Parts: sequence; C-alpha cells; structure tokens
Amino acid sequence: MKLLILLVIVLGLVAAVQLSKVYQLSSALRGKREEDISIADNRLNGGMFLAFMVAFYASFVWLLVKYGSYGTPPASEHGQSVDRLMDFNMAIIFVVFFIVNTLLFWFAAKYYYRPDRKARFFVHDTRLELVWTVIPSVVLAIIIAYGLQTWNEMTGEASEDALRVELYSKQFDWTARYPGSDGEFGQANYNLITPMNALGIVTEEGVYAALSEIEEKIAKAENEINYEKGHLLSERASIEAELHEGHGHGHDAHSDHGHDDHADHDHDGHADHGHDDHDNHAGNAHNDHNEHRHALEARLAEIDHMLESDKVVILTDAAFEAKEDKLYRLMRHRQRIQEIRNFSFDDELTSWQSGMDDQIVKGEFHLPVGREVEFVFRSRDVIHSAYMPQFRAQMNTVPGVPTRFKMTPTITTDSMRMVLDNPDFDYVLLCNKVCGAAHFNMQMKVVIESQEAYDAWMSEQGEFIVKEGSDEPEMEQASEQKESQTITASL
Repeated sequence: MKLLILLVIVLGLVAAVQLSKVYQLSSALRGKREEDISIADNRLNGGMFLAFMVAFYASFVWLLVKYGSYGTPPASEHGQSVDRLMDFNMAIIFVVFFIVNTLLFWFAAKYYYRPDRKARFFVHDTRLELVWTVIPSVVLAIIIAYGLQTWNEMTGEASEDALRVELYSKQFDWTARYPGSDGEFGQANYNLITPMNALGIVTEEGVYAALSEIEEKIAKAENEINYEKGHLLSERASIEAELHEGHGHGHDAHSDHGHDDHADHDHDGHADHGHDDHDNHAGNAHNDHNEHRHALEARLAEIDHMLESDKVVILTDAAFEAKEDKLYRLMRHRQRIQEIRNFSFDDELTSWQSGMDDQIVKGEFHLPVGREVEFVFRSRDVIHSAYMPQFRAQMNTVPGVPTRFKMTPTITTDSMRMVLDNPDFDYVLLCNKVCGAAHFNMQMKVVIESQEAYDAWMSEQGEFIVKEGSDEPEMEQASEQKESQTITASL
C-alpha cells in the first residue's frame, strides 16, 4: 500500500512537470513571454486582494467574538483597572490594525500595474515625517502614563491592616508563609536552609540544625579526601623514602660525633669544656630527629590501617580536585552560619523568636475575601514569575531580591464557580517564567473564602517547620524557652 501511494505521488510530480513543459511550449508558439502579464491578470489580482481583505476581517471578527475574552471576570479590585488598561491598549491596536491593513489591500487593488500609469516619486516630505513620528509618540506616551498609574496602584504601600503573605519559589514548587500571632515575618537567610527549614528562617533552633547538617557534610567530604587511595599510597611512599634517607643520615651523624669526642681533648688529657654547648645541641637535634622519626612511623602505621579500611575510595585527579573545592565551599558555608549565630540583633528577642510562630503551608493557601493582601516574593534558585491570572496579578521572583505587590480579592472561590457554572474551578498560582524541565507543573491552589472560614483554616495550621516536598505542613510547635536555652548553651 505504501509503495502504491509512493508511485502515485511520483507519477503526479512527473505529470505536473510535463504539464509545465506543455504550457511553456504553447506560450512560445503564441509568441508570449512568461514575464508578460496582461492588464486583465493585474485587474484580477487586485480584485482578489479586496476579496481576501473581506475574508480576513470576517475571520478576525469571528475569532475575536469566540475567543477574545480573558476567560474569567477579574477577581480583584485592581483587576478591573488592569482589564480597562488592556481594553484601552487593544482599542488602539484594533484601530491601527484596520487602518493599516485596509490601506495595504486597497492600494494593492487600486494601483495595480497599467502601462499608461507612472508612479509619483518624491524624495522627502516633512509633513509626512511629522505625522508618523509625532502621532505614535503621543499615543505611546499616553499608554505609558496610563500603565504606570495602574502599576503604581498595584505596587504602592499596603494599608496597615493588610494581610501579609510570603510566596517562596524554587524548582519546581511554591511555599506560602504567614506571620504568626506577632504579625511579623521571621528573618530568613538562605544559609540556614535545611530539609526541615526550607525557607531558612532565622531561629536558634534553625542555626543549630544548619550547623549540625553542615558539620556532617564537612566530615563526609574530609573522609572522602583523606581516604583516597592514590594519595594515601603516594604519601606512604614519600614517608618510606624519608625514613630510609633519615636512617642513613643518623648513622653518619653518630660516627662524626664519636670522632669529635677524641679530637676535643688537649695534650694534657683535659676535656675542652667549651665544646659542651655543641654536645648539648647535638643531643637535642638527635632527640628531635627521633621524635620526627617516631611521628613518621606512626603516620605510616595509620596509613596502612586506612588502606585496609572499607572507607578507601579511588578518585581521578579531577574528581579529587572537585572534592577539595566542595570541602572549601562547605567550610565557607559553615563560617557564614557561625556569623549568623554570633550576630547581635538590635532587638534580639524579636529577631531570634519572631519566626518561631510563622505558619508555613504547601499545596494550597487561603485568603479572605474583601481584605487587602500584600504579597512578598522570594526565590531560592532561579527567576520565577508568580502569576495569578484570575486576579490579573503577576510579579517576578528574583533570588536575593524580595519583590512585592498588593491586591484585594473580591470574588470567593465558591462564587466564581457559580459565575462560571463550573464546580471544579479553582484559583491557581502559576509560574509564568520557563524555569526548567518541570516548569509546567509548578503551581499552587489559591482559595478565596470568607473571613470566618479563613480564620478557621489558619487555626488548623502548624507553626514554622514544614517537611520538604510534602503537600501538608508538619504539625510541630516551636521549642520551649528551656530548650532554646539548652541549644544556645551548646552553641
């Protein structure tokens, strides 16, 4: 069957080539050149341009009517302003679109080629230059001013009673953090990130856990370096060579010392007491030599024991250098954690303990309807983009640079389900920046509900500690003051 289809295609191509040759022969017999186009052909092409313009506009209007909406009505106060800004921009775009394309098709249809018509040519026209420079500049200035006004409404100062929520992004996951009963977020530092402290919240317990984890990593890296077989064998050979060389030198020194004992007596048989210092110095050097030799022998025995251990690893030179570099970076990391531990905050009680009652959730987060919310965005790894389409809200999350905006939800999740007649609808937080292989799956459910329902949900959330990678927070309360004091003492 495939061979038959292939033969049909080949025969069709052959037939098309032969027909083109027949057309060329017939044109040659009529004395018509291929590049000669008749006025009737030009008139037909001009009319076809007008027909295509009508079909083009009809399909455009149909697509606009069927798919031109934003999907859902805006579910936030500023969403109304964003939609008005978008409508304003689209109105300008539509006007320019229809004017430009109408002129394009109309000119193509009206001024098709005729032998008796000659195009007008002029080098420069100041009035036209002013028209297509001034008008777009004025329109763009209006668009920018209108856009900045809307942007400033979204990113301005939040009210004092606004709810603050931090959204923390990493590949490929979102975490939401709420301030505890003190109303303040605990300070965070990326050096304190551990599996049980995914946000790096600064607390005494967090510093202790981070130090314990980094010490384990340092010990592991040091073992891998110290038990590398090639370097152990090289060190063993070096020690054996030094011991062998030292043994020969020690024998020569002993012979010289005996010769000096006879030479140091005068003719009367009296010893040269001035040479006592030299004897003492030689004795000390001999003792140092023995101590060094014993140290080398002890190290040699230690190396032999290590080579017999199951901890021995074999690494290439490149892998060994990479391990050394990793150890250096781990030790630098430990130093930064120690600097955090030793840092004196202006308000030590608030700074060390304000994060203990922060509430951290994964999988979904809730917001009360009608209450202003100030979002703070952070990122652990790369640039992400927090995008909540139904709220007309989007903001980049940048590593090391907290970003923010504010919004007030106006439609609960249940109400939006009724508006859309979709019982399965949910608000969602997406990543709108291509951030890696699993970017498509980086999302988090958002629930908008009444203040009472929100308060009830918050009362069920645990404090501070969340298990990395889980969808639900781990219900673990902050340490008691006595435990904090014990940790501080151990540090």
